[in-house]
Amino acid sequence: MAQPKTTHLIKLCVGAERVEDLLEWQASLRAQGGDGLPRHVTRMWPKRADEILAGGSLYWVFKGLVLCRQRVLRLDEVDRGDGITRCGIVLDPEAVRVAATPKRPFQGWRYLPPEDAPRDLPKGRDTEEALPQSLQNALAEIGVL
Repeated sequence: MAQPKTTHLIKLCVGAERVEDLLEWQASLRAQGGDGLPRHVTRMWPKRADEILAGGSLYWVFKGLVLCRQRVLRLDEVDRGDGITRCGIVLDPEAVRVAATPKRPFQGWRYLPPEDAPRDLPKGRDTEEALPQSLQNALAEIGVL
């Protein structure tokens, strides 16, 4: 049987301005499952779950720029006692920085084909001092970042 092709998810990171804000939130017990791994809970279950689980990542958009991704480890059913089964997207705690890429606002999450995914930045780039957000936006708009 053939391995399913890989696809990714992309989501706005609401309430966080920087990758560090996201990681700080994910380190809290509230953002973790019983196994200590960060998860993002969403109401919709991806129809293309097999493709996501075949090496896909969740790409995060911060203030109009895709800045990082986290590998999707699994999808868990989440029951909050209200009769609605939700999808817990369980993530690798490591955030991989990607080339800053502009992305317009959208609702919920979307599928992201691998050919449209921003490229990973070389290791060590996350320790560099970040450019001001306005400069990152301007450089990304003209395709420099």
